Amino acid sequence: MRQTLDFLLHHWLDVEGLCQRPRFAEHSAETFGAVLDTCQKIAEQKFAPFNRLVDTEEPSFDGERVTLPRATHEALAAYVQSGMLAAAQDHEQGGMQLPCTVEMAGNAFFSKASVSMGGYAMLTSGNASLLMAHGTETQKRVFAQNEFAGRWFGTMCLSEPQAGSSLSDVATRAVPDGSDFESDPLGPRYRLKGNKMWISGGEHEITENIIHLVLAKIPGEDGKLPAGVRGISLFIVPKKLVDTEGRLSGERNDVALAGLNHKLGYRGTTNTLLNFGEGKFRPGGQAGGGLDGAGSGAVGYRVGKPGEGLRCMFHMMNEARIGVGLGAVMLGYAGYEASLEYAKQRPQGRPMSAAGKDPGSPQVPLIEHADIKRMLLAQKAYVEGGLALALYCARLVDEQQTGEPEAAREAALLLEMLTPIAKSWPSEWCLEANSLAIQVHGGYGYTRDFPVEQYWRDNRLNMIHEGTHGIQGLDLLGRKVVMDGGAGLQLLASRVNATILRAGQVEGLAEHAGALAQALARLGGATKSAWASASPQDALANATPYLQAFGHVVLAWIWLELALAADGAERDGAVDANFAAGKRGAARYFFRYELPKIDAWLGVVAARDATCRDLSVEAF
Repeated sequence: MRQTLDFLLHHWLDVEGLCQRPRFAEHSAETFGAVLDTCQKIAEQKFAPFNRLVDTEEPSFDGERVTLPRATHEALAAYVQSGMLAAAQDHEQGGMQLPCTVEMAGNAFFSKASVSMGGYAMLTSGNASLLMAHGTETQKRVFAQNEFAGRWFGTMCLSEPQAGSSLSDVATRAVPDGSDFESDPLGPRYRLKGNKMWISGGEHEITENIIHLVLAKIPGEDGKLPAGVRGISLFIVPKKLVDTEGRLSGERNDVALAGLNHKLGYRGTTNTLLNFGEGKFRPGGQAGGGLDGAGSGAVGYRVGKPGEGLRCMFHMMNEARIGVGLGAVMLGYAGYEASLEYAKQRPQGRPMSAAGKDPGSPQVPLIEHADIKRMLLAQKAYVEGGLALALYCARLVDEQQTGEPEAAREAALLLEMLTPIAKSWPSEWCLEANSLAIQVHGGYGYTRDFPVEQYWRDNRLNMIHEGTHGIQGLDLLGRKVVMDGGAGLQLLASRVNATILRAGQVEGLAEHAGALAQALARLGGATKSAWASASPQDALANATPYLQAFGHVVLAWIWLELALAADGAERDGAVDANFAAGKRGAARYFFRYELPKIDAWLGVVAARDATCRDLSVEAF
């Protein structure tokens, strides 16, 4: 994996070029390499050896405390000590001012070694980044900086048992706490009551405190909760109350663990049902906070203005979605490497040649068979393409934050377009890679003697959390491709067309360039046809097939880019012939085996097919 990672960073994304920008001026290819070396070492020593342990010894709750394997505590302590929690933050906040691209590349090692152990850090980083973007100066100093330091971890609390993904139906209430609620130094102070479900990292004792970011609604003067998502506000709700210097007050906030969810996979991360304000704990005072104890419920501090909670939370949700995509990629990558090693070592069967008909002739390794190569090539195309997509999105973040104004604007627009793909495409196709890894192992792959069955179980979550496939499809076709008159789609198409023009002049790649041009045209035509009736009901009935087709077109573009980069790196002597041949082979596989799938997906989209929408409930 490391060779591919270096190729993507240095021969495709040009991370060294970022060192010319003031924010990254202290860095170089050598410092980037040192970061990756450190991450790889910690992941291999502290995370990977215990990935099976955290699966078999899943979290337990005795009614008071959650118990996790000691290895989880030690692994995350090593991660915190590495500085990766604050890697992209300013020096003044204890950060390294690393490019997001390099930060994500470093985190890839942890996701591959044990995605569920690394989940706590991903959530904490996203939580703190949200507060840095939308919090007050005090909230940044007290909450975000203690999270970046690894003293506290964080969560995101959106879903509720009765609402699931329907955030407009959130029923958690937040009531101003006293007449002086606006004057609390930590932010406008409220009391929250409600229940939150599917909260990853919601309870543990890895750190001394947990900072929950909670979506809730503030009742109107009539006592009723506002309808829809526009009435949602965002609140900081710490597990333990703190003062304005970040010191624990000694009081437990009224946040109680109702129970743990027992999962198919991803067991190393606790997943919880949390009750806010049920009365199990009754916070009544707070050093330096001015809390008068007049209210009841969990103490929370509002972030941003009332009714802007979902806008603020999307900062974390979008970051988490790219993180989920990376996690899916790396689980797929782990399965690919395991099945590749197995296929090279496992003798089975004989070749189809005349010599192979002799039962006394020696068996050949599995990898000599064409169908095994097919499954390995598919995995390679999915995982290496998915990794490239994730790092490209990270590179867009760097451009958005440090590029020239026009480049920054375009990067932000492209990132909006690609976020649903960066989350959904790896979640589907790197899960398929894990399924193929099991298939390569045969019956052994279905047993716990080999790790590939766990990789599949862990990866199955990624199509669900941070927005299901259906939600990502609705977001893409219902919002992203039509926003600003289709400006984002036009910008993406212009980038794809630029690659097509370059590849069209290269022997061996012109065929792929032509296929991508046709696919892009079909995608554009289907998009117009989907919205031809101007009816969301018509257009969005097949949003998921549209998402699948869109993702495959994007990945075909990525693979054409990688094939071009591999040619250039081989000419420069930066990679050997076998490495470059592997990249070209995966690209060829994607264009001949995968890209043709879009015709079926786009067919129902363009026809605004009503088969699924119109079938009566009784017919099922």
